Amino acid sequence: MTKKKIVYLVIVLYGLLQSYPVYARCGGVDYSWGANSLATMHDFVVTMMLYVLYIIYAIASIVAIIASVQIYIKMNNGEDGVKKSIQLVVGACLFLVGASIVFPAFFGYRI
Repeated sequence: MTKKKIVYLVIVLYGLLQSYPVYARCGGVDYSWGANSLATMHDFVVTMMLYVLYIIYAIASIVAIIASVQIYIKMNNGEDGVKKSIQLVVGACLFLVGASIVFPAFFGYRI
């Protein structure tokens, strides 16, 4: 064996031997000392989720306004694809609003 292979073998064996103490301690850990920190973190995440929800609503409204102006311009110029543009805008807005309802519900939050 070359020296490089021996080093790799030692590293792999060391990693395998170090994982057993981790498995031995995983069931007996006392998490009560961090309960206040966990509750604070939960409140922070829920508050940020509300702010993100408001940002999503703002982005959806801006997208709808800009796209409706572009659709109006297309209609006045007589270009093709007006129906497709309307469907894309309605679909994008429905996705943004729907995602803001579905994703928190998926993770068990009610906003």
